[in-house]
Amino acid sequence: MTEYLVRFVAGGLIVSVFAIFGDMLRPKSFAGLLGAAPSVALVTLGIAVVQHGPQYAAADSWTMIYGAIALACYSLVVCHLLMRFRLGALPATILAFAVWLVVAFGLLAGLGGAA
Repeated sequence: MTEYLVRFVAGGLIVSVFAIFGDMLRPKSFAGLLGAAPSVALVTLGIAVVQHGPQYAAADSWTMIYGAIALACYSLVVCHLLMRFRLGALPATILAFAVWLVVAFGLLAGLGGAA
């Protein structure tokens, strides 16, 4: 129960800090980008360090990096499918999801990840 309380409080504080930081940037669309994902990742890594040690958290952070790279590839493919090939949103996202899976698991298999 203590872990959930720490996640709730720390996550809320860090989300608030990132939201304030994002609100100061221009354009305002950065506020949503900085709102949740980085703060959740920081809290998760902090708890991983406390519970499992720094090496486990380091491996965990690499899997987060691989996921971010896969998300960037996914986003690029979705943009190309929507704009260049004029696909609808649903088919474009379904096709691009396959790209995300290949990139994410390819990086994980090729470079290693969480213990």
